[in-house]
Amino acid sequence: MAIAALVIQEDDTNLGSDIVKDMIKQLRAIDTYDTYEGWSEAKIIDPIVLTKERKKNIPVIGDPDEITIARLKAYYNSLATLIEKKTGLMAAPMVHISHEGFGRALIMVGKLIVVDKILRDTHRFGFSSLEDLREKSDQTIEKALGLIEKYNAAATD
Repeated sequence: MAIAALVIQEDDTNLGSDIVKDMIKQLRAIDTYDTYEGWSEAKIIDPIVLTKERKKNIPVIGDPDEITIARLKAYYNSLATLIEKKTGLMAAPMVHISHEGFGRALIMVGKLIVVDKILRDTHRFGFSSLEDLREKSDQTIEKALGLIEKYNAAATD
């Protein structure tokens, strides 16, 4: 079996973004067998990037494996962590996925749902690039911060 080449360069500027740094922290935290020991940050986060070639190798219909589900949960945990850092309010992620890869991801702050995402085809979870990951995460976080500001009473209740 050939080892796939990394699509993320070690000097990629997006490796320094908050979402990427936090996702790497989350992925290292769930690595109970020290698989990532000695791995660079680029190598740890690389599987989250699904280029057209990588996506082509994943079947259209399929069930998600545990590693993909762990990456998905790490993503929503990271979003919650960053929302919490920016607001000072506790953000709780909740991810429910069926064995077929369908489900929902929520992030709650107080009694306010600030992120609500329907999940489909989770076996193909990933982003086209680290820049795409950063941009989509920033949009999601900004939207969540706007909701917290607008409905502050529910968020602090």
